[in-house]
Amino acid sequence: MDFRYDVIVVGAGHAGCEAASAAARMGSRTLLITMDMNKIAQMSCNPAVGGIAKGQIVREIDALGGQMAIVTDRSAIQFRMLNQSKGPAMWSPRSQSDRKRFIEEWIKVLSGTDNLQIWQDIVTSLIIKDNKVCGVRTMLGIEMQAQAVVLTNGTFLNGLMHCGKTQIPGGRTSEPASHGLTEQLVGLGFRSDRMKTGTPARIDARSIHFDQMVRQDGDDTWHQFSYLPSVRRGLKQMPCWITYTNPHTHDTLRAGLQDSPLFNGQIQSIGPRYCPSIETKIVTFADKDAHQLFLEPEGVDSNEYYVNGFSSSLPWQVQLAGLKTVKGLEDVVLYRPGYAIEYDFFDPTQLHHTLETKLIGNLFFAGQINGTTGYEEAAGQGLVAGVNAHIRVHGGSEFTMSRDESYIGVLIDDLVNKGVDEPYRMFTSRAEYRILLRQDNADERLTERSYQIGLADADRYNTLRQKQAVCSDFIGFLQNTTIHKNQIDTWLEQIGSTPLHEGCKIADLILRPQVGLKKLAEVLPELKEKMADISDECIESCEIQIKYAGYIKRERMEADKLQRLDQIRIPDTFDYTDIQSLSTEARQKLSRIRPKSIGEAQRIPGVSPNDVSVLLVLMGR
Repeated sequence: MDFRYDVIVVGAGHAGCEAASAAARMGSRTLLITMDMNKIAQMSCNPAVGGIAKGQIVREIDALGGQMAIVTDRSAIQFRMLNQSKGPAMWSPRSQSDRKRFIEEWIKVLSGTDNLQIWQDIVTSLIIKDNKVCGVRTMLGIEMQAQAVVLTNGTFLNGLMHCGKTQIPGGRTSEPASHGLTEQLVGLGFRSDRMKTGTPARIDARSIHFDQMVRQDGDDTWHQFSYLPSVRRGLKQMPCWITYTNPHTHDTLRAGLQDSPLFNGQIQSIGPRYCPSIETKIVTFADKDAHQLFLEPEGVDSNEYYVNGFSSSLPWQVQLAGLKTVKGLEDVVLYRPGYAIEYDFFDPTQLHHTLETKLIGNLFFAGQINGTTGYEEAAGQGLVAGVNAHIRVHGGSEFTMSRDESYIGVLIDDLVNKGVDEPYRMFTSRAEYRILLRQDNADERLTERSYQIGLADADRYNTLRQKQAVCSDFIGFLQNTTIHKNQIDTWLEQIGSTPLHEGCKIADLILRPQVGLKKLAEVLPELKEKMADISDECIESCEIQIKYAGYIKRERMEADKLQRLDQIRIPDTFDYTDIQSLSTEARQKLSRIRPKSIGEAQRIPGVSPNDVSVLLVLMGR
């Protein structure tokens, strides 16, 4: 062991695991440094992956050749496709995972990855020469050399946990904080701030009265996260349970607010708007008599349950008293109380779209260090950072994705151009081109690009090509096969659809909202026979492509128009300070963020359409 590597990844959370896996699989000699090898890819908060927009990110990670979807499918104990009552642009997969199995599956992935080594230690500083990173120093006093470093420190940078008035230095329960890196980076000119997040109590299933709650089972469908047919969900499927707080709960919690770190001034940092603590809910929504709680199992062999919706930093006695007022939790027993945690992050406008820092060459940031929240957002960033770290070492064109190409592209573009004033969480509403960025077509959008740069392997690429060939043949069948009027008029009347005036193609008929391919196959033997040898995934994809073809075409045209602005480059040395025709705010933000194109410039808050017009004139366009 000579401690010389191409890429060093600091932190083995969701960002770090994807970054290290990607860099190593592309051929870089990679080191992953973690303070605890038994908690690799720990699900620090809820034991679930995916959800609204987050599920799309996980499918994109899989399409690119990342590992999160595979690990999730192999550790899944409940799968649901959310928003199926809406259009396919809003469908989002979500899975409960066995927390222990999730870690075990990630360890299998990393242990089986060539070029990848793991070291248990804590990084205390970076080694920097000539304004480029060239290694790290650890708590054990070891200097490790690398041509590129990816920092994925999660909540560990100067982490401080709060439970009532009790404050414990740490990045996660029972794990120490990381000190030294923030101070060094700030000394180098980086802008840093503090954020806050939290987690609820974990409770013992043997103390829960499930018969007083509403059972919520998963979907009994073929859906999963990974596009690979060799990956399957195989664990026992488990239900979640729904219950509600009540006025008694709120009164109990309200009585303890004077000891809440969120309300007594103990915590000053920025918290998540979209995942508030229970004490924030009862204050912000004081008119509500009840808040929904989901009880989520932690694993098939565990009695531990996660109380989703009851995140709290109140004293443990207040948390326990409040939970005991909830229906079904009257006799609840805690494994551990909830807590809040404050940690350092860095303004992400200090990054390029590759996630390399602008101040120090070959240094990359990914995950919560950039002000994001969520496993999925972190993993997507980690993959992009790992790929670009490898490219930095071995050469090649930088790897970035546009806003019309992926949710990961939207995420990174938002971070780099807009920054964050609260923990960033992905929503479908953040994407302008949702119908293009569906969960069903991430492989068609991204796999070939990833294969060209050497991340997605030949098996994954061939799987895509086979799917495309089958879909193309099936769509041709639907567009060329005629249905005669007397074949289905009775059936159309039964489902409330208008009878045919004359014969039509199958593709024309499924444009109707009441008509789906699987239902139609029940009355059309030739369609049923054709579909017998086609996977459910291909059938669903083809139906979406035909049903929404007009919307897809229109959105593609809109995206192409705006993409032209991204092709107009702004020189790195361009000086905005003396251009009086730009607004003062625009001059300040453009000078600080230094966008690479007119398209990036127009997405910076405070840069007006008039400022964009001025830039177009200055660029000679």
